[in-house]
Amino acid sequence: MALSLVPHLANDQGAEKIFIGVRELNCMGARPPFDHPHVYLDMGDDGQILCPYCSTLYIYDPRLSADQSDPAGCLVGGVEDAA
Repeated sequence: MALSLVPHLANDQGAEKIFIGVRELNCMGARPPFDHPHVYLDMGDDGQILCPYCSTLYIYDPRLSADQSDPAGCLVGGVEDAA
């Protein structure tokens, strides 16, 4: 059984777009106590996805590693789950 890491991202800066190096993520809006329900988002082949709660547009950027975001500092952590 393989483990994968799905990063949690927060948009405390209020950016309209966040570029990330992964296609699957958990959006939490802002950091607690101002977060919204944490929602799993999967871009699939589209390369971008809009959070239905906070309207942050996440865009896949293959130049970024899994632990990077642009703007920087949006990565909060991750959750290990069985794949």
